[in-house]
Amino acid sequence: MNAEHNELDRSLHAAWGRLVGGMSPAAWMLAWSDWVLHFATQPGRNAQIALHQAPPPARLRAHDSRLGADEWTAWPFSMYREAFETTGHRLLEMVRGVPGVDRHHEQLVAFMVRQWLEMVSPANIFATNPQVLQRTAATCGVNLATGAALGVEDFARGALGLPPAGTEAFRPGHEVAITPGKVILRNELIELIQYAPTTSTVHAEPVLIVSAWIMKYYVLDLSPHNSLIRYLVAQGHTVFAVSWKNPGTADAQLGMDDYLRLGIRASLDAIEAVVHGRRVHAVGYCLGGTLMAIAAAAMARDHDDRLASLTLLAAQTDFTEPGEIGLFIDESQLAFLEDLMAHEGFLGAQQMTAAFQALRPGDLIWGPMVRTWLLGERAPMTNLMAWNADGTRMPYRMHADYLRSLFLDNALAEGHYLVDGKPVSLKDIDVPVFLLGTSTDHVAPWRSVYKFNLLSDTEVTFVLATGGHNAGIVSEPGHAHRSYRVLRRAGNGAYVPPDSFLGVSRDIEGSWWPCLQQWLAARSGPRRRPPAIGAPHRGLPPLCSAPGSYVLAR
Repeated sequence: MNAEHNELDRSLHAAWGRLVGGMSPAAWMLAWSDWVLHFATQPGRNAQIALHQAPPPARLRAHDSRLGADEWTAWPFSMYREAFETTGHRLLEMVRGVPGVDRHHEQLVAFMVRQWLEMVSPANIFATNPQVLQRTAATCGVNLATGAALGVEDFARGALGLPPAGTEAFRPGHEVAITPGKVILRNELIELIQYAPTTSTVHAEPVLIVSAWIMKYYVLDLSPHNSLIRYLVAQGHTVFAVSWKNPGTADAQLGMDDYLRLGIRASLDAIEAVVHGRRVHAVGYCLGGTLMAIAAAAMARDHDDRLASLTLLAAQTDFTEPGEIGLFIDESQLAFLEDLMAHEGFLGAQQMTAAFQALRPGDLIWGPMVRTWLLGERAPMTNLMAWNADGTRMPYRMHADYLRSLFLDNALAEGHYLVDGKPVSLKDIDVPVFLLGTSTDHVAPWRSVYKFNLLSDTEVTFVLATGGHNAGIVSEPGHAHRSYRVLRRAGNGAYVPPDSFLGVSRDIEGSWWPCLQQWLAARSGPRRRPPAIGAPHRGLPPLCSAPGSYVLAR
């Protein structure tokens, strides 16, 4: 009977989840009720806010960057902008800093207010957007007809489960993910790709790249001009990369331990067979970096010395300040999400996409809608945009474990994350670490990434690059408006707070990729002849050409 009741509850939660985008209604109601009850008991504070003179428009933080265009300086549009910014300032002033309100609840309420502000921005409304009105007058309304046709196409694609228009021009193995190589290992979770050398000699120690399984691996192997993998191969590195499987219902019980065993450990075993006796430079991006840090700590604990260095790109190891993604993670939300995932067997890519879009609705939702449906022009598709639309599912058990143990309990930073039944500590990591954060990252804020310096005493080279979570990583040499800062801390060196880091480091123009490559090369030993592709005599023959088959599954 209990099992039947649990299944009924999960079915109801799954139905609710489909209606509300996977968000727990209870979490939002608790946040609002907490704020309302405390706000209602603060009449003095509320009167002070109501009577307080609002700052002049020039000093108000813009709630919509689109309102900064020159067209918004003319009347009556300047009036619309001023009213909108003043109202937004007052609303956010009201919801923040109410004594007694739980901090997480305050953040949730402020988030919902920002969502509403983004939605009602005068930039989104035909009658109050000067650019739309000018375009409509200039084209005699052709832009609206074109926008309507584009809107119909967008809705049809969404209803049919098709990717956005233009993504068909960026197919893995054809236009993107085309660095030559072979899949040398395939198991139930990964394909391991070994890339073909393009230089007569290579650095002795290979590089293993582990990307996040939340998206396809080829963000690091986009077009030839902005592929980090191709760049490292061209500089004489033997590069291996993990391509994660896009899981389905049958993979619901794959957990973090499986990702560690079938992903990291299986890859290291395979690389050992190909380049026997050589240590490996592990490079982890986002969730892949978090997993790689866990693996490195476990290897150090178990006296496994196969790692030569550890590179963490936009990867968090302390989750006390995870950024706005933390708004979606609390006990109520996780209980709801776990029931939803248990019913489906996985978390769908659409739900993750919706959550990330909600963090930047002006840029990712309303701005594109206005440009497409009102201005009648579709933004050109890019390889990074096409990759971003090529999402993956996440198994129920893995995602539940990951969110609860790392985000909610912060088990890795606090020393009680278990690997093989025993806790691991980042303090045990003694290989050099290249740690990178990106300045406008809303998924893994750079100050959160920087906290690795508090958790380990090993040698750390910290780099802060311009850009966001994805664009800051895909930052090839020659990319305009890119720069970075570097600070090197010796093993057991004194901790430098993040604000002090900004003060003592200098801005270096250009891409951070050469900085990483030179750091790897300095620790990779003398150059030698390239190794063979795969190890047929050890049971690892080349199976197929890169990018393999797992990356193609939608």
